[in-house]
Amino acid sequence: MQYLTGVYWDVGEFRRQNQDSILLLQTLTGRGRIVLAAVCDGMGGHDEGAVMSALVTRALQEWYYEFLVRACYKRKRIWVIQRALDRLLYHLQEKIRKDCENREIEAGTTLSVLVLLEGKYLLWHLGDSRIYRFGRKRRVEALTTDHVTEDGRLTKCVGSFGFFVPDHRYGITGRGNSFLLCSDGFFRRTAIGELGEVLAPEEIQTEEQIRRRLREIADCDRRRGEWDNISAVYIKVR
Repeated sequence: MQYLTGVYWDVGEFRRQNQDSILLLQTLTGRGRIVLAAVCDGMGGHDEGAVMSALVTRALQEWYYEFLVRACYKRKRIWVIQRALDRLLYHLQEKIRKDCENREIEAGTTLSVLVLLEGKYLLWHLGDSRIYRFGRKRRVEALTTDHVTEDGRLTKCVGSFGFFVPDHRYGITGRGNSFLLCSDGFFRRTAIGELGEVLAPEEIQTEEQIRRRLREIADCDRRRGEWDNISAVYIKVR
């Protein structure tokens, strides 16, 4: 399969630093093209949120090249890939927890990861970043569920608060479908129907279109009063 991709990453109007980190990687292998995308929204005092989200995306990048690409060449099964990333997340949480205990701070990051491989998708999710799938006739499906309380506090993340087993989901990618990974700053002030109108896969034919439409949504968010960092990764399956 081939893919059209685009990203948007902006600090926003009122933040001093962007605490979001994004990742988009793809490699052509003997099993076809594989893609890994991720959005992490950090939290913590001062600069700690940016440190946490960057730490996790760097670890994911290393895992992609050191394990996932090799696993594809060796034709490892999906459940083997899932467990490998689960182990990585466990070790990351332990590392972060010990570091934060020594420094007497609390910090963490949301995590939304998507792997596309051989016509299938596999995702891992913790927190309130989101992954959507777009289909024909402007159909939009949220593939993740927010881990938050009624007053908006996170109940799960990667961080100093203990280990949380991530949500998993897998399914068929589907030709002509698209996927969107985004932080809460991107979707909070935009209705799901609006996302379906602007990011309908049948209307997107180039990567420049993707970038323009992500920017259009972000600009609209800011006009509606969005104050947070705004980040998104969009992938169309051709």
